[in-house]
Amino acid sequence: MTRECAVLLPGVCAALADPRQPGLDDTCLEKLLDWFRSLTWFDPTVELVQDNPCLTELITSVLALPDPSPSILSFTLQLAGILASSESRFQHLQQEKLLGRLFGREGPRGGAAWEDASVRSAWVKGVHSMVHHQPALHFLCSTGGMDVIFALQGDPSLFVASAASQLLVHVLTFSLESETSRALGAKDCDWPASAQMIVKHIEESLQSSSASHIEQSLKLLSSLFGSCFGSCYAAWTEVLWLGIAKQIESFLLEETVQAQPVLANLLLNVARSPVFCGTEGGFWALITSALEHLTPVQAGPLAVGLLKLCKCPQDVRIQALTVLLQPMDCILRAASQPLEYAGLLDESVSDPVTVESLLSSKTSCAGLLCQTLAHLEKLLSLKHLRVDLPCVSLLRSLMTILQFCNGFLSPTSPLGSAISRNLINCFRVQKSALDVLAALSEKKDCDTLIGSLFDVLLAYLHSPNTSPTVLKKTFQATSKWLVHLQELSCSNSQWQQTEKILEDVFLVLQKRLCSPCWEVRDSSLEFLTAMIKCLRDQKEFRQCLLSSEVLRLTENLLEDPESYVRASAVTAVGHLAFMTCFAPESPLTGNQCNKENTVAKLQEILSTDSEGFPRRAVISIFTTWLREGCTGQLEDTEQFVSRVIQVVEHDLDWEVRLGGLELVEVFCSQTICQLSQCPYAPVSSAVTSSSPQKELLQVFCRAKLFGFLFRSLCDCDKPVGQRACDVLIGLRGHFYPMSTLENPQEIEDSPAGRGVAWLQRTLRQGSLAQNFPTDGGDGVDFQDPESMMLALGAIDLLELHDELNKSSDHVEESPQSLLQDILATVGTIEDNEVDCY
Repeated sequence: MTRECAVLLPGVCAALADPRQPGLDDTCLEKLLDWFRSLTWFDPTVELVQDNPCLTELITSVLALPDPSPSILSFTLQLAGILASSESRFQHLQQEKLLGRLFGREGPRGGAAWEDASVRSAWVKGVHSMVHHQPALHFLCSTGGMDVIFALQGDPSLFVASAASQLLVHVLTFSLESETSRALGAKDCDWPASAQMIVKHIEESLQSSSASHIEQSLKLLSSLFGSCFGSCYAAWTEVLWLGIAKQIESFLLEETVQAQPVLANLLLNVARSPVFCGTEGGFWALITSALEHLTPVQAGPLAVGLLKLCKCPQDVRIQALTVLLQPMDCILRAASQPLEYAGLLDESVSDPVTVESLLSSKTSCAGLLCQTLAHLEKLLSLKHLRVDLPCVSLLRSLMTILQFCNGFLSPTSPLGSAISRNLINCFRVQKSALDVLAALSEKKDCDTLIGSLFDVLLAYLHSPNTSPTVLKKTFQATSKWLVHLQELSCSNSQWQQTEKILEDVFLVLQKRLCSPCWEVRDSSLEFLTAMIKCLRDQKEFRQCLLSSEVLRLTENLLEDPESYVRASAVTAVGHLAFMTCFAPESPLTGNQCNKENTVAKLQEILSTDSEGFPRRAVISIFTTWLREGCTGQLEDTEQFVSRVIQVVEHDLDWEVRLGGLELVEVFCSQTICQLSQCPYAPVSSAVTSSSPQKELLQVFCRAKLFGFLFRSLCDCDKPVGQRACDVLIGLRGHFYPMSTLENPQEIEDSPAGRGVAWLQRTLRQGSLAQNFPTDGGDGVDFQDPESMMLALGAIDLLELHDELNKSSDHVEESPQSLLQDILATVGTIEDNEVDCY
């Protein structure tokens, strides 16, 4: 603790204990507790409370109040727990007889204050902070604290109940962790007293007739096993599990127990425990029983969790996959009876009638399918899945679901008809199915169905009943499968099929680009951009695109009334330019006018569009062009960058100005690479004054880069200033690679030096700088290479960098400022006191 804080702390403590003072808001009190946590974390000694007796005086004063406010009592409970987290401070507070009055039988528990949930929560948090040593653990057990925690597990406040459960996990793990020096046996007498109490409570609750008590204990066990991944816990977790395994198994078989979802979570957490790394024993048989007896909705999370485990036995893994695929198999079988294609499964884990019943019900059908599809998407995202997915049948099932949803499939079976009615126009299921469909595009086994797949996708793209959100998902899936199709056609020469699909895609895209719904136009442009990024080098794609009306329609949307659409159109036109203006083999390559028109249109948007999104898109596209080397020779690029930044630096949108700085950074990097002797390293001090360096400075000055960069240092939006500073530091590292910086005091004799000195003083004002020069009128010439070389060497950019990277509230959030704010709030700072005489 600093001396300044130590001086302020007694006044703060006195104000907190004074019932006449207005109460502080909870945020302020929580910040104060955070400060004490940081103090006690780094200093476990007793000196903190000995050197600051006002802390114990605060606790004593609050305890002496007949009716303390819940907020101050809660603060005091948490503060005492934090202070008692080290053994030496715990003993000090015990000598002061404070802990028993706070956390013991004579404390607030059971009194009127206990009715307030914040007080109960603070008691739990205080105990949790305190129990980090054996004396605190003994104190908790000897004062009846364990029974209080057991009772709080069922607290009406979910926050209190959750905190109580977490505290029990902490107490059990801490008590057993401290006993790791000796082996823990299966007998109760071998375990610490606190651990015995918790285990006994768990066992009694599991055998209770109260459903709530059973559920509380299952949640506690789930949290316990979920937190014990370290190998040091292996011995006692095995002992604990063996004591409750039979009871858990009985719950799976009893239909009357309503805690199956908690059971599934518990079993998954136990399966992750190091104890069960082997494949022998009865635990995996219990997992198998759970997969059989839990409902499909309950078993789904357990199944997907098991499939992610490395150590899961292969037969259990296959069974878990079967559980996940059952609803998809049921969809396939319902769609065609007799079954036209092979199903997903040879046999089921649980009764297929259960799944059929859920899918036949309007209330459960969509929920089951969405959960199943979400789990399958997770599995498809895994790099290494230790079981083979039947991708072809899965893809066929997904196509069937999508056809059910849009009414394009009319099954004859009663089950199929029921499912079809439940899924018609079900947007949730459509979006989930399309997500899985997109993920399947990376699998190599689905080539035989690609024609049928695009029939389904194109039907969705054409249908007027497809909602904008579903259409967006359809576009995303289509773009991924088009990439797969292109790879396929390259390998097996299926050019005709690819060309036909691309023609159909561009026909529907033309239609969607003219939609009256702006979300549809926006999604269509995003889809076009995604296709160009992936397929612009493919001959068939270029031919189909350039022969369609898509280019004209996209350019028209640069004037769309909706700013989001204009922004997407800018991005699409920018990427189209790679094919129409910049590609050497493009049919339109010779059309210089077309390139100039495109650049002019985008520059006009950057200068005149009233909304920020299109202007941000323009600067982003210009930067992409520059990175790709599409802006011509160095002279052309220099003029292009200069024109752009002269517009950008006056833009009111800080993200546009930030984008301009990114453009400048790319330009600087590329120009240095072109003109320097070594493109990737700073030059040595011996060649600093050589011709390439002078030429670099001249290029940057002609492009008016330095004026933009130095003015950006004083931008009122901090990210802009930070980025400008980074760019300038990078440039200085090139021109001054060694410790050869200029001495600011030695350069003020020259006119350029005086201008640079003035610039340094101006920059120190930061965003408060007024009348920043734009034409060198104050003696600094941003287009003079000599002045800019001096500026890079003399101005302390690292100091500016540190200032810019400081949090805006680095002063306000200091502990000293916090204490001053508290004193100001309660009106006890001398400077604020008024002499009424």
